[in-house]
Amino acid sequence: MTEIVGTIVAWLVPALVVFGVAALAIAITAWAIRRARRSPRARAAAETLRVQAGAALVQLDDAVGELDLEVGLSGALYGGGAPTSLRRARLTAQHVRDQSFDEYRSLTTTQAPPMEVRRVSARIQRRATDTLRSIAGARAQHAAWVAANVSAVDQIAAAQARLGELRGTMGDPAALVAELSARFDESEWRAAASAAHAAVSEADTAARLLDQAAAASADPTRSVLAEVAAAERALRQAAADARILEEAHRLVVQAAQALPGEFDAVRSALRQAVVVREHLDAADADRLGGELRAIEAELQKTEADAARRPSRSVDRIARLRLRLDLAVGDARSAQQRLRGARTALPGTLAAARGAIARAEASVAHVHAGADARARLISAQHELARARQAQDPVAALDAARRAMRDAEDAKALADYARAARS
Repeated sequence: MTEIVGTIVAWLVPALVVFGVAALAIAITAWAIRRARRSPRARAAAETLRVQAGAALVQLDDAVGELDLEVGLSGALYGGGAPTSLRRARLTAQHVRDQSFDEYRSLTTTQAPPMEVRRVSARIQRRATDTLRSIAGARAQHAAWVAANVSAVDQIAAAQARLGELRGTMGDPAALVAELSARFDESEWRAAASAAHAAVSEADTAARLLDQAAAASADPTRSVLAEVAAAERALRQAAADARILEEAHRLVVQAAQALPGEFDAVRSALRQAVVVREHLDAADADRLGGELRAIEAELQKTEADAARRPSRSVDRIARLRLRLDLAVGDARSAQQRLRGARTALPGTLAAARGAIARAEASVAHVHAGADARARLISAQHELARARQAQDPVAALDAARRAMRDAEDAKALADYARAARS
């Protein structure tokens, strides 16, 4: 019996040692692989792929913009007789772009492991490349159809009609800027003035290009599609700047009209906070009291020049409401939180709309990268959620997220502009 046990032990101990060493080696190898996949070098490699995916996504976004232009041009010039391949390509490209931006935002807003970043980045780049190839094919087919079926005279006449419609819609941009400059500080209307100047300049550029196309159309062998397309691009940018002007004018005027109500609402919220303070213990009451006095002082500073700077004042009030909410914290009842959210929501929505408008203007005039565009899209989505939410507290949270994302988008676009100058 002793010999059997000795034999078993003699066989078992080496086996256990071998298996133990093998298991330890496997564990060490797995740990090393995981560490390598999360190492600074792996993160740097993943970041490189993410940047490349962002560049491909920007290229796709620009191509979708050009495709929108061509589809609009096709409808305006050819009465819907052009091939439908261009419209199908646009729908597909828009879907791929929107889905890819959603995935790209998930990489920038979460701490995804490097392997996940590489996988998603590769998928975004592959889809963008395939879609760009499809767009190129659809545009080539459309160009061939135009060359065979549409005369240069028709193209120019339709584009000139669009220019006339745009000028009629724009009216007198200088008049809107003059109205703002007479009432408000320059910081309130500087963006509107820039947009007005750009819109007029771009409309003049379109007119010049169309005149060149008209002069060249006498030659039947000459294609004027390039001149007409360039004119349409100028018209499109002019229309975008005209919208920026109108939006800037509307936001400033509406902010001026809303200011009295916003000041009343924030002071009412301060009085409610004083009532809440009375039910706190001494330490918390002292902390809240100091914060309330600081907020009141900031409010008085804001009120001093609010008439000249209404949109900035609305933005500051929205930030003071956030500061007040953080100061009061959970000391309020559910009913008080609901009432506070209802009164803070209109001003915060206005501040979010203003922040998005400023971000859109910055992104539109800079070849902004994917990060800025993704932040802007996120801000637009958050603003839509805020408008659709039935719960005032949820709507207020979404509006505040929209403000933050819009500010990030503008900062990224401004940084890109500064880096290129």
